[in-house]
Amino acid sequence: MKFSFILFLFLAQAVSLFAQDLSAVLKEADRLEFLPDEKAAFLKFKEALKIQPSNLIALTKCSELCTRIGGREKVNKKLRDDYFTTAIIYAKTALRLYPENDVSNVTMAIAVGKTILLKSGKEKINAARQLREYAEKAIQINPGNFKAWHVLGRWNYEVSGLSSIERAGAKIMYGGLPSASLKTSIMCYEKAKSLSPAFAYNYLELAKAYKKNNEREKAFTQLKILLSLKNQSEDDPRIKTEAQGYLRNW
Repeated sequence: MKFSFILFLFLAQAVSLFAQDLSAVLKEADRLEFLPDEKAAFLKFKEALKIQPSNLIALTKCSELCTRIGGREKVNKKLRDDYFTTAIIYAKTALRLYPENDVSNVTMAIAVGKTILLKSGKEKINAARQLREYAEKAIQINPGNFKAWHVLGRWNYEVSGLSSIERAGAKIMYGGLPSASLKTSIMCYEKAKSLSPAFAYNYLELAKAYKKNNEREKAFTQLKILLSLKNQSEDDPRIKTEAQGYLRNW
């Protein structure tokens, strides 16, 4: 009886220390991402997975950070592709463990969106279909997921921009793609903006959609708001430089 009680106390203390260690590592990872130092944050989230391999936050963050870091790799294409492939692995693990979670689904959508760059033909069409499905499921689970709305906006923008010849080819050879429109793209981006007003990249893509829809003043407004925002990721300076270029050239 006494031994069982001591064992219980020991296990309780071990679990408590385990939780504290994991919490501390995740907190430090968040701090590094906020700096921003995304490579260091990625390594710290990986450290969290050593403590708890099934941790949803660490899995999805590792995937998302791989897509961002890989997206900035312009010289070493193999390194870029390795990051994108790793992003898929983390996202697939999160989705397998948490199939009905909005974060795991949108993370998978983001990762698939990056790997589309590595595909062609039928694989590319299938990936585009999957991207939409994951984003829509995330929204179904949690209508307040701003990243999912943004991804769906980007999907509609890209697909609606396909030429009639490209659409016909995709339909004949690969079964086609679901319908998409510029109007739906703008609606999705606006929804994402209402849910997360500080998300800089969404303003850039919304501006492009408004410009393409011949709404120049609305496009300019999005770019000006973007430039007033505080940087939150390592991509934001590049996004702002792009926005400044559009303001000059449009």
